Amino acid sequence: MTQQSEKTEVGEQTLITGVAPITLREKLALLSAQPMKGPRKFGLLQLRPQKSCNHGLFNEVSRAQIDLLDLIATMETKP
Repeated sequence: MTQQSEKTEVGEQTLITGVAPITLREKLALLSAQPMKGPRKFGLLQLRPQKSCNHGLFNEVSRAQIDLLDLIATMETKP
């Protein structure tokens, strides 16, 4: 029986009997399960935490504003 191998960044790796090679699907699933990271800080390897998305649709402060449809309804009921 021939041994399986897989290509990696460091070259061809021979697998132990009974071990299956890691598929691209498994690699992508692992990467997508990790939390998002912000941009690198001035080219260093230290990553900053991602800033909160507090603008547009995700702005919680703007949710306290009056809805346009409610404003129109109140203007129509005023004499």
